Amino acid sequence: MVKDAKIEFVTFVVDQLQGVGPVQAKRMFGGHGLFLGDIMFALISGQTLYLKFDAQSEPAFVARGLEPFTIQRQGKRIAMSYRQAPEEVFEDPEQMMAWGNEAYAAALRASRSGKR
Repeated sequence: MVKDAKIEFVTFVVDQLQGVGPVQAKRMFGGHGLFLGDIMFALISGQTLYLKFDAQSEPAFVARGLEPFTIQRQGKRIAMSYRQAPEEVFEDPEQMMAWGNEAYAAALRASRSGKR
């Protein structure tokens, strides 16, 4: 039953993000990566959506107190470049699209800077 709830949440989020483009979920490390083409711009861990951020978009997340996604590596907690999505995205499709577009833009900027 818990597994079904997780899949339902992933399906819901992917459906809500279709305004950004043909978003697809791929299983990764016990969660799901959300991709537009070959660019990962969000991830789901449990029942939490995390969106990609960078220096340009991070202030909006910090201002709302949205927590970063962290992993455990060599006994230390490491924050990744994804932060929790604000609650309003689940109630307002326009907010989901706006935050999703910004996360995708951050992912694009990161992918371009990595190719230089």
